[in-house]
Amino acid sequence: MNLKVLTALLVPALALGAQDFRGWVRGLEARGIAVSAGIWDAETGKALDRHRETQALVPASTTKAVTTYALLKTLKPDSTIETEVWGDLKDGVVQGDLTFKGDGDPLFTSERIWLLAQSLKKQGIRRVAGGIRLDQSAFDAQREPPGWENTSADTLPEVRALSVNFNRDENGRLAADADRLARETIQKILQETGIAVEGRANLLDAPRKLASWTSPPLRALVLDINKWSNNFMIEMLVRRFGAGSWPRGVQRIQAFYRTAFNLGPEAIQITDGSGLSKDNRLSARTLATILRGAYYDFEVGPEFVASLKIIGGEPWKLKVKDANLTRRVRVKTGHLDRVTSLCGYLQTLDGQVRVFAILLNGPARDEDVWEQVSRWAN
Repeated sequence: MNLKVLTALLVPALALGAQDFRGWVRGLEARGIAVSAGIWDAETGKALDRHRETQALVPASTTKAVTTYALLKTLKPDSTIETEVWGDLKDGVVQGDLTFKGDGDPLFTSERIWLLAQSLKKQGIRRVAGGIRLDQSAFDAQREPPGWENTSADTLPEVRALSVNFNRDENGRLAADADRLARETIQKILQETGIAVEGRANLLDAPRKLASWTSPPLRALVLDINKWSNNFMIEMLVRRFGAGSWPRGVQRIQAFYRTAFNLGPEAIQITDGSGLSKDNRLSARTLATILRGAYYDFEVGPEFVASLKIIGGEPWKLKVKDANLTRRVRVKTGHLDRVTSLCGYLQTLDGQVRVFAILLNGPARDEDVWEQVSRWAN
């Protein structure tokens, strides 16, 4: 028998796969790309392929997998956020300003304000003698979290306790004055509903709570955050998690992982919730540990797993020309300048579930990641 054929027969299939993995890593590192990557069996936790899996690199938006699971587990999937409306109502007239008190609802949009306005109208409110006032006291005055000095943070709108339409105008541009946008949007909707806002000088009044708007449950918010990688929404929630403070929100997330996973701050090195900060550091093993824990968490795991992108399903096309990946890969992606990352779950052709994470720091491309994911899945 040919010696090359005999050698191939004697090499286990796993070893051949490992050789492919090592070649993939060598090729990336030859291009100046730092790699932290690995794949683990979901059931046993056994490592199948790994390279510098404990090396902490910039994770970009895979950070959201860390923050959203902590929020789901701590606050529970059915938790909601209340936006309150206060005023001094007498005989159908608010005798001063109508105050909207925000508490960090990231999905307070025109459609929801219209429904809230309908509720106010049913209470008999016809006029507001004063104007629209915003109560932003639930959040502190910090403009942005630490670590955004050298990032694409200018793409994120201002994060306020009462924010309307993600603090973007009708054309999707960042609002130059988020509070003005909120007041004008609310006033316009009230007037279209038939509630006049006169804007006269504020009168002495004794306001009481007139109504409130309840956000969608946390499970729905997390679905939007992870499916669409919504930076604004997760930063709103992290800030609220810290009672209005980004640092406190991040510290609560770190405390959760220290208690629940024995992952200390050296493993959960984050300064924000979205992954915009290049000060964030996570390793492939840290991400995989959290993902595996979430997969077997009966309480909130189903909601977390469902929030990830389904490759080849929903609106997302395959990143590689491999029809075999259709609906067999669920992931959170991450992109920043010189950062490409991916973590999630895949199902092999024989039905085994794997947990994987890939962090590439350097001049990498999406194709570099999906080449290896396709190899693992097939």
